[in-house]
Amino acid sequence: MTHSLTLTLVQCAQRVGDLAANADAMLAARAAATHADIVAFPELQLIGYPPEDLVLKPALIARAAAELDRLVAATGDGGPAMLVGTIEEEAGRVYNIIAALDGGRIVGRTRKHELPNYGTFDEKRIFAAGPLPDPIELRGVRLGIPICEDIWFPTVCAHLLEQGAEILFAPHGSPFEIDKDDRRIGQVAGARVAETGLPLIFLNRVGGQDEIVFDGCSFVLNGDGALAHQLPDWETVARDTVWTKGESGWTCAGGEISPFDEHPADIYNAMITGLRDYVNANSFPGVLIGLSGGIDSALSAAVAVDALGAERVWCVMLPSRFTGQESLEDAKGCADLLGCRLDTIAINPAVEAFDTMLSGSFADAEVDSTEENIQSRIRGVTLMALSNKFGPMVLTTGNKSEMSVGYATIYGDMAGGYNVLKDAYKTTVFLLSKWRNENRPSLGLGPSGAVMPERVIIKPPSAELRPDQRDDDSLPPYEILDRILYALVEEERSVDDIVAGLGYDRDLVARIERLLYIAEYKRRQAPPGVKLGIRNFGRDRRYPITHGFRTA
Repeated sequence: MTHSLTLTLVQCAQRVGDLAANADAMLAARAAATHADIVAFPELQLIGYPPEDLVLKPALIARAAAELDRLVAATGDGGPAMLVGTIEEEAGRVYNIIAALDGGRIVGRTRKHELPNYGTFDEKRIFAAGPLPDPIELRGVRLGIPICEDIWFPTVCAHLLEQGAEILFAPHGSPFEIDKDDRRIGQVAGARVAETGLPLIFLNRVGGQDEIVFDGCSFVLNGDGALAHQLPDWETVARDTVWTKGESGWTCAGGEISPFDEHPADIYNAMITGLRDYVNANSFPGVLIGLSGGIDSALSAAVAVDALGAERVWCVMLPSRFTGQESLEDAKGCADLLGCRLDTIAINPAVEAFDTMLSGSFADAEVDSTEENIQSRIRGVTLMALSNKFGPMVLTTGNKSEMSVGYATIYGDMAGGYNVLKDAYKTTVFLLSKWRNENRPSLGLGPSGAVMPERVIIKPPSAELRPDQRDDDSLPPYEILDRILYALVEEERSVDDIVAGLGYDRDLVARIERLLYIAEYKRRQAPPGVKLGIRNFGRDRRYPITHGFRTA
């Protein structure tokens, strides 16, 4: 009977759909863990997560089977067994599985039972639910394998306990969200351990995949609820966990408890990860940013330099006749502090050309937001021209507050390939900017010290599209706007509920709700961006563009 076990947890990145590369990386991790009995990987590590409709392609299903066969064959050398996340098809249905590989054979399979179908998850559309799983005997231990969502409810773990499981291994593809660490350890994993008395391994991946980022933060809890291991956030790492079996069952020896990021460092590193992996995975040489001298573009540039290095960030100042001298100075100040390239291209000639071109059609019309939007679209065209000519991706800089109420110009400042501020409210932008001026993020490639002039943070926000323009000319202060938006978007509260609970003017809340709904068509055409909270636009919150529902 086995009384000791070394299980190596591989917290690693992936590339969705690149099965051969993912398999090669797993084989390399196994080769480096020759001392281990078992080497374990996150959910769907072979094909990548989330695979979305790729799993409906017969060619991908066939390739997954072929690459799994290659992994199976590799275990015939007498080295460590492997726990591999992949897919399998049976009778036209596709399952999310963990396969246990040992001795050149598949010695067991577990199919995911609970399929999440909320927020970023859409698994019931593409996967079939497996039955309540039984434990798998592997290297002398009976492993219960609840896959990701299976531990977020008690049923699967309770069944595994009844069937004789000795250790719970929970492979995950768990995206980053603000304050999610406490939910994972205390409310979810801790609850399953308390209910079953079994130790639990939570293994997550790291890296960015389009709009979502994975923060790692894997851990091991012993059967008494004590934290035995905690892997770092954001880092690829292989951690050996050493287990012994006594009268009360299996216990994991204590190991390193790596600290997780505090807030708001966690948000900043999520932005770095999302942008870095999106740019690199899609083979862009770098990014291009319209640097206005305002706080949104300043923070976007700082994140870009921290993610990619200053040599891959190209900033362009695009002044009009409404651009103040302070904005010119502040844009240069940001670029100097970050050490990145800054060019200046005045848009006045193009604005004048449009004025002349449209003078006949606009002859009897008053000047309004149309002329403001033309300026924004000229800037968008200019940046896209530079992108097309030289290759860097345009990074847009609008924040969640603006996108919520439609204060963005479609085909103008919304034109681009990615947006690190997409899920950051304006008050979060202020928080992150102040934090970054005082701290260098752990993942950052940028400089220590301030990355933007203090004036950028403290001056009143303005689009500078007309004389003396300020955001608060037409919007409430961002402290108020963001609290109303959070209640409408994240909490799904009604106008009357917000008025009663927060005390804001009813007409104001109703106006913000109306702006939120009518701007949906713009958000549908916005570039992807990093998910930070529980209800980001795009993946989490999916509303019809055309509808007549209002709560006021």
